[in-house]
Formats: sequence, structure tokens, C-alpha cells
Amino acid sequence: MLQALTNLSNIIVPVFFFYIIAYGLIRKRNVYDDFISGAVDGAKTVVGILPTLIGLLVAVGILRASGFFEFLERVFRFVTDYFSLPSQIIPLIFVRLYSSSAATGILLDLYQNFGTDSYIGLLSSIMMSASETVFYTMSIYFMAVGITKTRWTLKGALLATLADIVGSIILTGIMV
Repeated sequence: MLQALTNLSNIIVPVFFFYIIAYGLIRKRNVYDDFISGAVDGAKTVVGILPTLIGLLVAVGILRASGFFEFLERVFRFVTDYFSLPSQIIPLIFVRLYSSSAATGILLDLYQNFGTDSYIGLLSSIMMSASETVFYTMSIYFMAVGITKTRWTLKGALLATLADIVGSIILTGIMV
């Protein structure tokens, strides 16, 4: 099963890439010009969101250096102990809501301390790949299009994150 998933992941990106090119050619679009136009729009977006990104990275760096993440581990230890989960994943869960880059840093720390093939390594890998930076994504995309009322977006995104955590625990339990 794991080998089949590995083979699928090795071919899915090239297949998707060629599908997009073929679709553009069938529609008689200049695929390269469309790509360049999208890249220019993407660069404009990056320049527009750069202050927010820098602010998030600085805030996460301050929290990490202050020992706040260790505090979170201690506060939520009763929950992780009850469900027999490693408390070391708590900072990853919270930081992933705000910053993918900072969460990747925490993930790399977990890899160094516990190994990539450990239970913590597998659990955190699945969690990272199945979740989204909820607050970052909402602030960037809603700011870009001028949405001020989020209605159910935050509740739905947090529910999806909870589903990600539960699903990651189940998948890791099956794999280990």
C-alpha cells in the first residue's frame, strides 16, 4: 500500500503539469504567455503580502525563543496523555495555523530529535501535508479581495484542521 502511494506521488505532479499544458493547447491558448502573466500577478501579490508575512515570522520566532511552545506542551499534556499522543506535536499544531515556514522549522526540529521514521516524525509529516495555514491564508486572501466578513470560514477551517489531526492520528496508527 505504501509503495503504491509512493509511486502515485511520483507521477501525479508530472501528469498534472502535462494535463494543464495539453488543456491549454486544446483551447488554443498561448500557454507560455499565460504562465508569464500568472507569474507577474503572483509577484505583485507577494509584494503586497510581504509585510504580513514578515510580521507572522517575527511573531513565531519570538514565541519560539521565549519558551512559549514548551509552555503549550505542558498546558496540553493532560489532553495528549489522555489520548496517548506525544505532547511534542502541540507546538506544530498551533504554529501550522499561522505559518507554514515556522511549522516547517518545528517539523525539522522534530525530525532531528526523534527521526523521520518515528511515530512523532510520521504523525507530524502527515499533519503538515494535510493541513493549511488557516489564519495566514484567510488574512492574505481575504485582504487581497477586500472581504471583511468571514462568516463561516474560520469555523469551517478550524473544523477541517481538527479533522486533519484526527485523520493524521488514525493514518499514523495504521502505518506504525
